[in-house]
Amino acid sequence: MIKLLRSNIVGALLLLVLVFLIGVIGFRFFSGYSWVDAWYMTVISITTVGFKEVEPLSNTEKVFTSVLILTSIFIVGYAIKVITEYILSSNNIGNLKQKKVQKKIDSLSGQVIVCGYGRNGRQAVEKLMAYNKSFVVIEDNKDVVERFTTEDMLFVHGNAVEDEILIRAGIEKASVLICALPSDADNLFVVLSARQINKDLKIISRATEEASYKKLKLAGADNVILPDRIGGEHMASLVVVPDLVEFLDNLSVTGEKESINVKQVDFEKICKDGREQSIRELDIRKKTGCSVIGYKTPEGEYIVNPEPSMIIKKQSKLILIGRPDQIESLKTYFKD
Repeated sequence: MIKLLRSNIVGALLLLVLVFLIGVIGFRFFSGYSWVDAWYMTVISITTVGFKEVEPLSNTEKVFTSVLILTSIFIVGYAIKVITEYILSSNNIGNLKQKKVQKKIDSLSGQVIVCGYGRNGRQAVEKLMAYNKSFVVIEDNKDVVERFTTEDMLFVHGNAVEDEILIRAGIEKASVLICALPSDADNLFVVLSARQINKDLKIISRATEEASYKKLKLAGADNVILPDRIGGEHMASLVVVPDLVEFLDNLSVTGEKESINVKQVDFEKICKDGREQSIRELDIRKKTGCSVIGYKTPEGEYIVNPEPSMIIKKQSKLILIGRPDQIESLKTYFKD
């Protein structure tokens, strides 16, 4: 459609130039006007502004001028129609919208990129929105992009396996990439490309087949999720240890103030002065009511129920549990 409109515009402009040249040359040689007068007569004839002619016209010159005016009316009208259609075409309006979205994406830093807006992709986006995390979604389905693009939902239309699309989504400045494409092969290509472009990127990918787990890990994925396996294990756990599973299900980690029970806090927020302290010295339980249930070391090792004497190192994280009101007190205390 765009190519057709562009070709029509070129044709219309050529017709305008042609009728203009015919007018100038006709008045110059047919009526004996100077080049300036011929130009002037052509302009007032084509635009039909009604200014007075340079000299009184003979009958033959009147016929030539009349034909020129009638011809130019049709050609100018056609040109205006084609150009208006091009400017107001839905594709160009979409291009303007995409440019506006792209400008917002280019201004982001540390955003999360979600590849695919299927079931898993939507769940990831809902969680990110709950935590007010900036994110960009890459989706190949144009209808989905047009339907869900808003001020808060930034989409890039295209195939995530292409490096150009990843770069448009800001992969070079992103902090996390979530590969939620339905095909394990596509997720593998995305992981490989993303890891080459951004070495420091945290990559989380879904996998359908267990055989894809190791391949995605080798490709550079930090975490690989098997949704079907998790679902099956969860259902089996409801049979074996139902009370425990139901209790864990009630531990919400969403961004809703009335339901959140678990929270992770970075070292920089815990020890604002940069001094490494023990859990006992921090005394978070007394200050906020929340209890420390986990500790992630700077090397990435997880320690469950750490001892009070454990020193909180730089670049580490604490995982805390509490009632919603205690979590709010925790967030206020650490100014999260």
